[in-house]
Amino acid sequence: MLSPHRRSEIIDALRRGTVPRSGLDVLAVGIERFAPTLDDDLNGVSAGCGAFKAIRGEYGSGKTFFGRWLQERARSRGFATSEVQISETETPLHRMETVYRRLTERLATQDASEGALRNVIDGWFYTLEEDVLAEGDLDPADAEALVARTDALLEQRLAAVTRQAPAFSAVLRAYRQALVAEDQGLADGLLGWLGGQPNIAASVKRTAGIKGEIDHFGATNFLAGLLTILRDSGYTGLLLVLDEVETLQRMRTDTREKGLNALRQLVDEIDAGRFPGLFVVTTGTPTFYDGPQGVQRLPPLAQRLHVDFGTDARFDNPRAVQIRLPGLDLDLLGRLGAKVRDIYAEGSSNAERLCELADDTYVRDLAQALTGQLGGRVGVAPRLFLKKLVGDVLDRIDQFDDFDPRRHYALTVTPTEMTAAERAGMAAGSVDDVELEL
Repeated sequence: MLSPHRRSEIIDALRRGTVPRSGLDVLAVGIERFAPTLDDDLNGVSAGCGAFKAIRGEYGSGKTFFGRWLQERARSRGFATSEVQISETETPLHRMETVYRRLTERLATQDASEGALRNVIDGWFYTLEEDVLAEGDLDPADAEALVARTDALLEQRLAAVTRQAPAFSAVLRAYRQALVAEDQGLADGLLGWLGGQPNIAASVKRTAGIKGEIDHFGATNFLAGLLTILRDSGYTGLLLVLDEVETLQRMRTDTREKGLNALRQLVDEIDAGRFPGLFVVTTGTPTFYDGPQGVQRLPPLAQRLHVDFGTDARFDNPRAVQIRLPGLDLDLLGRLGAKVRDIYAEGSSNAERLCELADDTYVRDLAQALTGQLGGRVGVAPRLFLKKLVGDVLDRIDQFDDFDPRRHYALTVTPTEMTAAERAGMAAGSVDDVELEL
């Protein structure tokens, strides 16, 4: 059973037309069959392996939803997670320093929905202190000795990372000293630099003996350091979702080539054991994986990600490096709407009226009517369908005793309430020509 807070978060997000940030397990339809294999992948990562999975889906198949559903599933198993939207201007894939910065900004754990880097680092220092005290030969009241022994243990745990990125442990040590001295401003600056933030004051960097900003190779080493900290802090690993990777197709040729090569390098480094405890998931349309402007432009990457999807989708192998999401049909859309209605009714004092007036037949009829107004394209419909179901139908049944959606509600869809991708989806000759926003 959902808590009132979680239920409210789900309904409020759908009312706004956005993907909820939590509670996605109760909304999942059509993707449940992937759960056992993905759980096996998560188990392997928690045992110290690395993993990579490419998600492909037509417009409307729910790639963003799938990514967030998997993140929520991973956090419930003790993982930290992060979702990075790839874009040419803000987060180009070949600029690892930018990807790393977005990763740390959106780092989430079971206890923190976003911006969890500080909690992770502080929790790691607490773990180091506990390990030092557990040795039993140190007076807990001797703060100076405790700090010194903790610093020594820090160096020991980060020895492998320090050989490649000495600045990582240097900043951690300086951050620790700033906390001990209760210099919050300095600690914030050092944590910002550790998270890849630009424009950190030179005076802050001098305290740790560092200069400049994190570059591409430094960010790769810092990611390895972050994985070490997560593992020592009791987290089972890190799930990183690289969403909208298909935008590489629309970038300048040089940027696209660099981005594809960066993805190939990441896959190879995961396979080589460079990042134990890291699970990377990419999402993209079929044209990104199979088209001339995507993965196929770099044969080594195409070979690594190739999967034969010529067979019946019922026999797709979920253990393969690339998995295909099933597209929504009217039955799945109706099931999704019924789930949302039940979640809404569970938190309402008018549950009986809601289930009676918005029964399964009405929900399916609404789904069919909406897809009809969108040219029959079910893939365009999910976001708008749920938005109208919650805001135009369920809210009114809940608030007005004499409201009957069959008599008092006429479905309308206007271009102004649609996203650019939804309008493109209506006009597209093929679902491969558009992207998914929900």
